[in-house]
Amino acid sequence: MALPFLPYIVVGIVHLVAILAGADALVALTKPLLMPALLLALLLAVPVRRGGTVVLAGIGILFGWLGDLSLMDAGPGFVVGLAFFLLGHVAYIVLFWRRMRLRRPRWWSAVFALWYVALLAVLAPHAGGMLVPLALYGLTLAVLGVSASACSPWIAVGAALFVVSDSLLGLDRFLPGFALPQADLAIMLSYIAAQGLICWGIVRRLRVPAAVPSVV
Repeated sequence: MALPFLPYIVVGIVHLVAILAGADALVALTKPLLMPALLLALLLAVPVRRGGTVVLAGIGILFGWLGDLSLMDAGPGFVVGLAFFLLGHVAYIVLFWRRMRLRRPRWWSAVFALWYVALLAVLAPHAGGMLVPLALYGLTLAVLGVSASACSPWIAVGAALFVVSDSLLGLDRFLPGFALPQADLAIMLSYIAAQGLICWGIVRRLRVPAAVPSVV
């Protein structure tokens, strides 16, 4: 079950090493390969490749790929990338709530509401005309985290890492004076882990379904 994920892991490691080494050409080469490698892993690892679960997961990965490509454009690509990632998050939310859910959202998922308020408070004075899109995106990301808390630990951790990755991206892009060492590395490390863990959790759920899912 894990073997199909090997290409994604290898491409991810090469991409991260390229960021660390400042090899911009290799970074640009490997980033567009990440999500196709993850989609391939999903299709090879699931027991049945047709069905709503695989379609929704594939849509989430596809929009992630389009977001990755858009963010490689230093200009208006950021807004377009934000839109693609938002659509990918919506696909994941529907997938988590309708097909991956094992229980009600956990009590600790309230931290995502606190995170949302705190992030808006920090970024709002500097967001300018991007405030409304950022607020909408952040709200969607918070819902992603809450809905994932009702799923397996793999999916819950993956969604939390998505929140970490996008938070770092937002702070790096909009907060003056934000100077996290190797910010690009931290953003991509958490993003690659997030997408991989979500996909791994989906595959495990399909291959080893819970005997009696708890939704109370």
